Amino acid sequence: MKLHPYIGRFAPSPTGPLHLGSLVAAMASYLDAKVHGGTWLVRVEDVDRDRNVAGADQHILSSLQRCGMQWDGDVTWQLQRQDLYEAALRQLGENIYPCACSRREIADSQLRLGQAGQPNLVYPGTCRQGLAPGRTARALRLRTPQQPHCIIRFHDRFAGDISQDITAEVGDFVIRRADGFWAYQLAVVVDDGAQGITDIVRGADLLDSTPRQIFLQQLLGLPQPRYLHVPVVVNADGEKLSKQTGAQAFDTGAPAESLLGSALLPAARLLGLAIQAETIDAFWRAAVPAWDAVLRAHGESPHRP
Repeated sequence: MKLHPYIGRFAPSPTGPLHLGSLVAAMASYLDAKVHGGTWLVRVEDVDRDRNVAGADQHILSSLQRCGMQWDGDVTWQLQRQDLYEAALRQLGENIYPCACSRREIADSQLRLGQAGQPNLVYPGTCRQGLAPGRTARALRLRTPQQPHCIIRFHDRFAGDISQDITAEVGDFVIRRADGFWAYQLAVVVDDGAQGITDIVRGADLLDSTPRQIFLQQLLGLPQPRYLHVPVVVNADGEKLSKQTGAQAFDTGAPAESLLGSALLPAARLLGLAIQAETIDAFWRAAVPAWDAVLRAHGESPHRP
């Protein structure tokens, strides 16, 4: 059987410098590409212009290089790919409808339907049959099948078999936001398809989004990548380490070799890699077989062309 070439990616948002949590995701995706003898791409997900921080993209790219991670090919930016998202929107056609609901109105509807307090609130379908008189469209939503329900099943290389009833657990979801920006779900699917991504390695906080992305892949006729979601890094309060929870940059401009002890080795430990190294080059020489061993412990036999 001929195996398709491995193409992976790391797709950071330029909302600030990389922190330890994002380094863990970058390291896992980089090592997975190396173990499979594949290609590792970097894509800057800057589609949310309101959250972008000037210069953050270049800081991220510099940090990756200073950590010894070099991508293949050219870096891509989502803001340069707007035509692709427009084309996908046209392809989705009647599966899309305008929605006039504000967050407050959706919350009120959910309260009336008895959904308040549930972890995953479902859009009630207020605008599914058209906008009420005098209402102005805010966002665009994607219809999910009602009868039968849209149930997506897939295998995650770490989490195992996953199933989600999108109709019951998510409902019709946004693909273009009220502020006019493209929603993450659409942009990431279009980008992964355009770049031929075969394997997606990222944090487990995105595991719940994967069924929606697979549904979009099916509608757009795109191949489904393999998925691997690594555990997210949390702070002392048990919150996901992120810029919103005060995560600090690991790269403060000190000599690159200092990143070995302050960033690379801690990130490796969080991935379950037992590595001892005195230089960055030695770290990566040890990290690739260590990741290979982690995959084999999960029942995989990584393929090297």
